[in-house]
Amino acid sequence: MEKLTASILKHVAELPEGTPISAKELLHLGSRAAVDQSLSRLVQRGRLLRAGRGRYVQPVTSRFGARPPSVETVLRGLAASSGELIAPHGAAAANALGLTTQVPARSVYLTSGRSRQFKLGNQTIELRHAPAWQLEMTDKPAGEAIRALAWLRKSAAPMALQTLRQRLPSPVLKEIASARPRMPTWLAEQVSQLVTHG
Repeated sequence: MEKLTASILKHVAELPEGTPISAKELLHLGSRAAVDQSLSRLVQRGRLLRAGRGRYVQPVTSRFGARPPSVETVLRGLAASSGELIAPHGAAAANALGLTTQVPARSVYLTSGRSRQFKLGNQTIELRHAPAWQLEMTDKPAGEAIRALAWLRKSAAPMALQTLRQRLPSPVLKEIASARPRMPTWLAEQVSQLVTHG
C-alpha cells in the first residue's frame, strides 16, 4: 500500500500546480479500491486536499508551510480535465469592471456543468450552472462584461452599458455586440441601442 501511495504522490508531483486528479486517472497504478484507500490516507495525512467529489489536488508547499493552490488555478485544471466552461460570477465581473462597489462575499463561479459546491482548504467554492450565452468568451473582457450585465439585470443595465462604453475599447464593445443573437431579448435590445447606435 505504501508503494501505491508513493506512486500516487510521484504522479501528482509531476502535474502542474493545482491540477485536480481523480481515482480513475490513477487506475494504472492499482485497483480502484486500493487507489481510493490511498487517496483517503493521503488526505488524512495532509499530502492531498479534496477539491470536490472524487477530485484531489496537491497542496502548495513553501517555507511558510502548506496551503491550497489558488482557486483560479484549480478551476482552470478542473475545466481542462472535465471539458466544462467555468467563468467568474457576474457579481465578481461587475466589481472588476467598476460597475458596482459590492465585493462578493463568497467564491461563486458559473459553469456549463452541474451546480455543486466543494471546499478547498477553508474556502467553500460554489459552481452554478449557467446558460451558454453567459459562458461565451470566458477569458475575454467582453465575456466579463456580458456576465456583469446579466447579474445587474434589466433595470441597471442601461447605466452599466454607458459606463462600459466609456471604459472599454471599441473592439471589446464590438465583441459584446456580436453576442447579441444569443442574449435574452432585453439585453440584446439594450446592447444594440448603446453599443451600435450610441
